[in-house]
Amino acid sequence: MTIFSKIVAGEIPAYKVAETDDFLAFLDISPLAEGHVLVIPKQEVDYIFDLDDVIYNELQIFAKIVATGLKKAVLCKKVGVAVIGLEVPHAHIHLIPMNRVDDMNFSRPKLSFPPEQLQATANKIRMAIQSATQED
Repeated sequence: MTIFSKIVAGEIPAYKVAETDDFLAFLDISPLAEGHVLVIPKQEVDYIFDLDDVIYNELQIFAKIVATGLKKAVLCKKVGVAVIGLEVPHAHIHLIPMNRVDDMNFSRPKLSFPPEQLQATANKIRMAIQSATQED
C-alpha cells in the first residue's frame, strides 16, 4: 500500500482540497511553491498511462477543475502540470502555481510551511474550487 493509498484510506492525514468517489487532490507537504497540489486516482496504479482510459480522462478533468480553483486561490501567472511518477508508485499529477519557468524545477530544494499555513492554503483552494464549480 502506497503512502497515497494510506491518505485515501484515512490512515495518514492530508491537507485535502478536493475529493470525489474516484479522485483526491491534496497539498504536497514538500512543495516547490505554496499551493503545490497532488491529484491522484484513488485506485492504486503505479504508472499514469496504465490507468483505464475512462479513469485517465476523468483524472485529467478533475485536475483541470482543481487547477482552476488553485489559480484563483494562489497568486500566479499559470498553474504548471507535471507527471513525474518516480517518487511514489501511485499515479499522480503535480499542479504547481507558476510565476516563472524555474518554479517547475524539481531539482530545487523543496519548501516547508507550518501546519497552520498549509491548512489555510488548503481551505482557500477548496473554497475557490467550490466557488468555481458553482459558477458553471
